Amino acid sequence: MENISIISLIFVAALVAATAFQLWLSKRHTQYINAHKDNIPEAFADKITLEQHQKAADYTIAGVKLGQFNEVLAAILLLLWTLAGGLNALDQYWRSFELSTVSTGIIVILSLLVISTILDLPLSIYKTFVHEEKFGFNRTKKGQFAKDQVLELTVSLVILSPLLWVILTLMESAGTYWWVYTWAFLTGYMLFMMWAYPAFIAPLFNKFTLLEDAELKSTIENLLDRCGFASQGIFIMDGSKRSAHGNAYFTGFGAQKRIVFFDTLLKSLSATEIEAVLAHELGHFKRKHIRKQLIVMSLTNLAGLALLGWLITQEAFFTDLGGTTQSIYMGLVLFLLITPVFSIYFQPLKSIMSRKHEFEADEFAAKNSSATALINALVKLYQENSNTLTPDPLYSAFHDSHPPAGIRVKHLQQFA
Repeated sequence: MENISIISLIFVAALVAATAFQLWLSKRHTQYINAHKDNIPEAFADKITLEQHQKAADYTIAGVKLGQFNEVLAAILLLLWTLAGGLNALDQYWRSFELSTVSTGIIVILSLLVISTILDLPLSIYKTFVHEEKFGFNRTKKGQFAKDQVLELTVSLVILSPLLWVILTLMESAGTYWWVYTWAFLTGYMLFMMWAYPAFIAPLFNKFTLLEDAELKSTIENLLDRCGFASQGIFIMDGSKRSAHGNAYFTGFGAQKRIVFFDTLLKSLSATEIEAVLAHELGHFKRKHIRKQLIVMSLTNLAGLALLGWLITQEAFFTDLGGTTQSIYMGLVLFLLITPVFSIYFQPLKSIMSRKHEFEADEFAAKNSSATALINALVKLYQENSNTLTPDPLYSAFHDSHPPAGIRVKHLQQFA
């Protein structure tokens, strides 16, 4: 038996540890939810029925179990792609065509994306037509599902092809500090996509129509004027054609800023509640949360690219992770594949920042609209989406970008 390298051992140990840790967190989460399944939190006692509370518990637990299966499957596939030689076999196949390094790299990465999408398809089908269907949330028709899969893959291939061409070209020809130039390019590209996504990409998947309700429109326009916010408009998205879940979000950059409401959300909220939800979304903009998140993301990218700049010069990074030929694109792929194994433990830091932003946006909404209306809107969202009101605190710290329901409502009640 051949000796196993130290890098291979570290990678396998880290993968086993990360997978076991995620499974342990999930087990804690389900046990915590089950322990509180028959007791509605005091803050929601007069707002949520026991039946709704238990449905949310069952829906969450079923989703967590599905996530556990996916966690194990993802770990197995990662081992198959790396140490078992799957990625190397794909690389050697495309190398046989003797194309340029950049062209070969683009084809290898896009091939990996296509194969991964196909492998993910059974679980995606199960989640949509079994899990979501069981709890009454799925509204996606089989034809729509197939269309979405093809469209998502096509759009990804179209967007990634020129992006990969620039990145791999810089890696190949920009010298020792290619990662600095790549970081500058990615930062600009990220800003461009924030501008382009709502105008050109999102409409490929959903229909967006301007808000027509005159009374509601007047209420919203008054709020926008009070907050000094100019946008391209208030849009309604036909989310109901795929799911019964409701949501609202702020998107875009510069002249393409827009606020989007799911049509399912508008059907369940009153005008004052919609105003409060919108005020929360405006709070993210006025408190410069998007800018702060972009800065953090940009600095994280810079650190990651600097690390990659060193790793691709180390032959062992390739050979000890299942490769036989050292190349810039294999270095990029391996780095993207294994980074989540080591970065999982930093997730609470991201959650802390995100939750801080949610509290600030809630405070902004309370001051510029109505805290009580926002509480009522949140309760309806928890009801309609079957979000558990009793998540395990540790699991939530790793997986939830928003504060737990009880904490968030208690914080808002200070302003009610």
